[in-house]
Amino acid sequence: MTSFDISQGKSGYRFYNWSKTYSASPELYFEPRSDNELRNILSRAKENKKTVKIVGGGLSPSDIACTNDFMISLKHLNRVLDVDAKRCTVTVEAGVTINELNENILPSHGLSLINLGSVSGQTVGGIIGTGTHGSGEKFGSFATHVLELVLMKADGTILRCSQQENAEIFSAACCHLGILGIILSVKLQCEAAFMLHEKKASSKLETVLIDLNEHVSSAQHFQFVWFPHTDNVVTIARNRTRRLKLVKNNWFKDIIIGHHLLEFCLWIATFFSSIVPLITSVFFKFCYEGSSECIDRSDKIFNIDCLFKQYVTEWAIPRRHTAIVLREMKNWIENNPDCKIHFPVEVRFVQKDNIMMAPSCEQDVTYIGIISYRPYGKLVPHDKWFTFYENLALKYGGRPHWAKDHKVN
Repeated sequence: MTSFDISQGKSGYRFYNWSKTYSASPELYFEPRSDNELRNILSRAKENKKTVKIVGGGLSPSDIACTNDFMISLKHLNRVLDVDAKRCTVTVEAGVTINELNENILPSHGLSLINLGSVSGQTVGGIIGTGTHGSGEKFGSFATHVLELVLMKADGTILRCSQQENAEIFSAACCHLGILGIILSVKLQCEAAFMLHEKKASSKLETVLIDLNEHVSSAQHFQFVWFPHTDNVVTIARNRTRRLKLVKNNWFKDIIIGHHLLEFCLWIATFFSSIVPLITSVFFKFCYEGSSECIDRSDKIFNIDCLFKQYVTEWAIPRRHTAIVLREMKNWIENNPDCKIHFPVEVRFVQKDNIMMAPSCEQDVTYIGIISYRPYGKLVPHDKWFTFYENLALKYGGRPHWAKDHKVN
């Protein structure tokens, strides 16, 4: 515990993101408890010619929250301002986390978020700032469900923004990248609480790519993961259902093998990289091959276990280029045997929107994400693979997921 008011600033604070791939030592770190305290911090920053960065859940595998000047956490600005169960809306301060919405706030009012990504540790203010998304042909990024927001400008003035009021600023603020102002509160469109029926099935990459449009249209939320060095994929189809909960947990396969044994094997592979393709094949066979189904509360299905620390980059590719990009990725791996690639490559689909800086602005996109795990925190060389993929994505008009690792300024 600190012995002084941290809203006045703390020196010597060290920030790390979840993966510990980026860190920063801000000159001062703040945790304001009111709009007035926040306004005073901005005034102090202006007087001292300092930049200000807002930090949320720290989940972004990039340096988007890093600064050497002033860093502000909104963790104490986390009140629920309004819940309208009839209209299925909720208004919260920006420091509320998606986990808090999922676990405590929405269930008590019979509501659920419409769509989610893989994790829910982000703050509401942060998740709309980077184009965070789930998957679904008829579903946009998370920010498309924002009805209204309130932000504080650098001079301390407050703006209320929606499609009807300050519409241009609203469009920009729904993917703000932390540079437009400080989001104070957000009003979200939700829906009545629902269950999701998830079906997983193993297949082959080319089989999915040949009939890609049919696969994407086959479920409300469709995505798939590809296992590099193989032709194997797992398709994931999720649909709303009124059926009762059906969960078959296998802690030995999921936790002992799928997490701890995998991390140990990938650590061994840092000394003998040639075994990575074998690891991929074996884990696919024992943990992913075949089919399975599960029915649970929506957020329990949308969210997944991201296992252990990792480097991640993800790009939004125009939907029409999905197949050719994945085929070129596969060909590159086959032609570069010195590079051993970790699984999975995650492929998700997002509907276009009109949010200015969103990767899905005015185009339906396929998000393709690649990963390099850090078993027990150890760095695994991945620059050659990541650089190739970034150049490939740019070649086909791709745009980076702003929360993930990339070299775009």
